[in-house]
Amino acid sequence: MNDDDWADLRSQCADIEPGAELVTPLSERPFRIETTAADRLVVRFADSAEERPLWREQFGVFDEQLEGQAMSIDDLQPGVEPYATVLTLSDAYTVEDDTIVKSPADAAGGESPFLVSAAEARTPPERVRDDALLLAHQIERLEAEGPFSVDSLDTDLLTDYYVLASDVQRGADGVRKTARDELLERLGPEQELHGRFGTVRRTTRERRRPADDETVLAALDDHGIPREWVLGVDPDKLDVVLSVTDLSEDAVYDTIETVYVQKTGVDEDEKYSRLQGIADRIDDLEDAAGEALREDLEDIEDRLEEALTAG
Repeated sequence: MNDDDWADLRSQCADIEPGAELVTPLSERPFRIETTAADRLVVRFADSAEERPLWREQFGVFDEQLEGQAMSIDDLQPGVEPYATVLTLSDAYTVEDDTIVKSPADAAGGESPFLVSAAEARTPPERVRDDALLLAHQIERLEAEGPFSVDSLDTDLLTDYYVLASDVQRGADGVRKTARDELLERLGPEQELHGRFGTVRRTTRERRRPADDETVLAALDDHGIPREWVLGVDPDKLDVVLSVTDLSEDAVYDTIETVYVQKTGVDEDEKYSRLQGIADRIDDLEDAAGEALREDLEDIEDRLEEALTAG
């Protein structure tokens, strides 16, 4: 790899937006570039916190292999994947039809399909935190103008209010299920665990479902119970009949119409942009007002801790 290509690659790595990450194409391991040096790049893998140097010399070997030929992504070895992934950031290389090729001098390379934006790279807990912060900020703005009710909001604000609340609910439910699975590994039968904000216990609920038809019908016959008492219409078989006969759907189905609001799209880029603005404002709280706010929060935490301890 010549000096110009190496300089371009280092420049592209330095220009990656904070929080963005790269993902290896086969093993799908996310990683971020920590530092760049004259002879190496240092990357950190998100799934293990492992740091690994990627040497300029090895980039040169890979570059020589690409001279005059394409390399299939499917043929990449695990140790080579990070090199190939980073290389696609450079203007000198491009990805075409799942192959990596060296771009002609007049071609526009460097549009890596393995680069994930900062907004998309966030973990589920990070997304819940961010959406909750946006929702709290939205409520704060609305309440700044006095007590509000949803019927007083204009349509745009009401839509954003609903979308954010929906995203918080969906994201929090996903995080809750992950935490639930881990807690089940730690909780014994009827055991309780106590945290600062509440208590959980392992509870068992029984849900019944019929055994297979042969078992059920045999049990009914043994007790002299007519099979007709439990036999009903099978919706799957009824749909087959509707599809192959002239029987109308209205004749055998009662239709109940339910009207609800469906979220059909979310502008993650707009949410992330607004979130960054809020984060910047929080970072700017370095004056007395900011210090006072932090002291108030610490005081609240201390009083909460005392109350929980006393209780």
